Amino acid sequence: MDRRAFMGSLAGGLLAAPLAAGAQQVSKIPRVGVLLFGTPDTDPSLRSFRAGLRDLGHVEGKTIVLEYHYAGGKPERLPDLARDLVGTKPNVIFALGGDVAPFVRNATSTIPIVASVSNDPVQAGLVATLARPGGNLTGVTFVSSDLAAKRMQLLKEMAPAIARVGVLWNPDHIDPEYRETQAAGRALGVEVHSLEVRGSSDLERAFRTAAGARVEATVVISSRLMVVNQQTITELASRNRMVLVGGWGAWPQAGALFSYGPDIDLLVRQAATHVDRVLKGARPVDLPIVQPTKFELIINLKTAKALGLTIPQSLLQRADQVIE
Repeated sequence: MDRRAFMGSLAGGLLAAPLAAGAQQVSKIPRVGVLLFGTPDTDPSLRSFRAGLRDLGHVEGKTIVLEYHYAGGKPERLPDLARDLVGTKPNVIFALGGDVAPFVRNATSTIPIVASVSNDPVQAGLVATLARPGGNLTGVTFVSSDLAAKRMQLLKEMAPAIARVGVLWNPDHIDPEYRETQAAGRALGVEVHSLEVRGSSDLERAFRTAAGARVEATVVISSRLMVVNQQTITELASRNRMVLVGGWGAWPQAGALFSYGPDIDLLVRQAATHVDRVLKGARPVDLPIVQPTKFELIINLKTAKALGLTIPQSLLQRADQVIE
């Protein structure tokens, strides 16, 4: 090799070395696949997840990459999206929703999955137990065994004369809250009427059934179906002069009398903590499913006045938020 060729080869090697090192550095940035029912712009829980990652020191685009696959509100797209997301081989997948997580679970048994679900992950077949999930999925659930009974107790404190309560619920959303509301109703001497809805078109019929049964209040078992139809449900309850009670979701802000449910922001941030731990080497099988420990009572005083109800001062003092 002559001197000119040697110098050219040396210069090329020196230039290539930093580029190769840079490529290696980029390749080490962990990638988190995110599967959404809606879109990154419309899902409010995604903001909490990203904020949780930031609190843990993750900087998007620098120390972590989030890769979104989203159905745009079309559930039929979820199976293909889950398979496509698994095909990109991210370090971990975050599935936002109990109606989203099963598709990721079916698509991979090896890539770690962290799910945020509002149903019961054990009854839904996602995990073996809450304490020892088994397999490659862990996460958080919004379900707590005390919620349904507490809502019924609060309702009777705010409206003691109520004797007939309808439960608006989706049987396809697997959780124990309807059964627990039934049990709470029996303990309080309240008739509980099942108002099953599997789609938006069932809502008018459900409220006609409730009116025919002289239901005085409706308790909503929150699910994506209910939250998506929140305005319609609120209007139907108002039209029928029924007290409306919500779980998680902005029900009082929409006009319900009150809601009592888990702090969703906190739970989704805890899902971000699980993602962080997986990225640092933890196995999903060793990370218990997180259940809610903090609950929020929100009362709409304007709605109470419109219904002719006087809320006890003791409840107003206990409320996390009072809408006036």
